[in-house]
Amino acid sequence: MELTTDSVYERYLSCLLRGERSQCREIVAALLEAGSNVKDIYTGLFQRSLYEVGELWERHEISVAVEHLATAITESLLSVVYPFVFSALHVNRSAVIACVANEYHQLGGKMVADFCGLNGWNGYFLGANMPQEGLVRIIAEKKPEWVGLSLAVYSNLPSLLKLLDAVTSTSKDLRILIGGQAFRWGGCEVVGAYPNTVLVNSLSELEALLREAERDEHKRRG
Repeated sequence: MELTTDSVYERYLSCLLRGERSQCREIVAALLEAGSNVKDIYTGLFQRSLYEVGELWERHEISVAVEHLATAITESLLSVVYPFVFSALHVNRSAVIACVANEYHQLGGKMVADFCGLNGWNGYFLGANMPQEGLVRIIAEKKPEWVGLSLAVYSNLPSLLKLLDAVTSTSKDLRILIGGQAFRWGGCEVVGAYPNTVLVNSLSELEALLREAERDEHKRRG
């Protein structure tokens, strides 16, 4: 089975929209058994289908219950892939990933942390609704190269800005990655005004940044 065929994706999406967890799991397991690249499964199956589910909900073609079910199934499927995430060659670099206060859509942040893991980084995912004080404390403890902040609901933008103020005031050189569906509605320029902050729109863009960081590390070591 190859992920590159649209028929596999369409079958997976159809099962996902019907809430057929076991069938979705079988498709993912078959792809892994066939040797499909795990990163491709994240981008070409999980991310792609979640974006399409979100668009269907926005067009009122599916209910919010179906959207929530698809999200829950996808989150459960991450456990099928975790052995591959944890077996990646370790590069002794780390990123702390969190959802801002009052933000309960955590799947995107979790997938970012997993993608870091697939590239050998330690991806510390702190979950949904992360208090500002706790995040600042974890950053001081783990001393990560990157911090990733996820925002799915545009109305929570003020919480993100408060968090950025706190993080940048205590860690001026820390690179901060921002992402989430909220930025489809605005806020990019406001967030981009913060130093060392990058808006990441997809896992493919994250992959490019991870490779860039790896190249910079090789240059530094000479």
